[in-house]
Amino acid sequence: MNTLDEVNKTIRKSNTSLVGIVCKDGVVLGADRRATAGTLVVSKKERKVVKINDYIVVASTGTVSDIELSQKVMAAELRLKELKTKTRPSVKEAANLVGLMFYRNIRTPTMIPHIVGILIAGVDEDGSTVLYSVEPSGAVFKVEDYDSNFSSGMPYILGLLERQWKKDLSVQEGIELAVESLKASTQRDVASGNGIDVFTITKDGIKQAVSQEIVPTYK
Repeated sequence: MNTLDEVNKTIRKSNTSLVGIVCKDGVVLGADRRATAGTLVVSKKERKVVKINDYIVVASTGTVSDIELSQKVMAAELRLKELKTKTRPSVKEAANLVGLMFYRNIRTPTMIPHIVGILIAGVDEDGSTVLYSVEPSGAVFKVEDYDSNFSSGMPYILGLLERQWKKDLSVQEGIELAVESLKASTQRDVASGNGIDVFTITKDGIKQAVSQEIVPTYK
């Protein structure tokens, strides 16, 4: 059975760069594309920002198999709730659902702990947008400014955002800041790189604003 200290050590090894930015007219969510196994780059095209449904998008860090399973279960549970209640679950409900899943999973005796951290962004039926951060331990936080969850690029991303984020940021400014944050992280974090994906979440829905490949240049 894994102790909490062992889980925390695994969390700190989470390899990726995520960024979520709250703007005055929406939310911006982005991530890099590199997937690693130790010191080996196993994929250069991993899409880490994924639409769960028409109104919720997530960016995830952690073990790939756990991430994929969590996304599938989340989509299925939200759809079931919608069918049962005849109402659309809110973004807050989705975040708390994921938090409960993670809380149960890391406390289940196992040789391999379930390690996933997720940024959840979405637009509710009244047109309001919101960003939540769900820690690998299951804790759920509403993000009022910006976050990078427990991704390995977090120190570089938060350091940049600490100086450049402002409360009245527009979505367009948020896109530019997200790209700048991810590029800064890929310059220093060996587990991040190869590409950038940035999505916007506004009252008009979810759209991909940036899809860039980072190609090495040889001189």
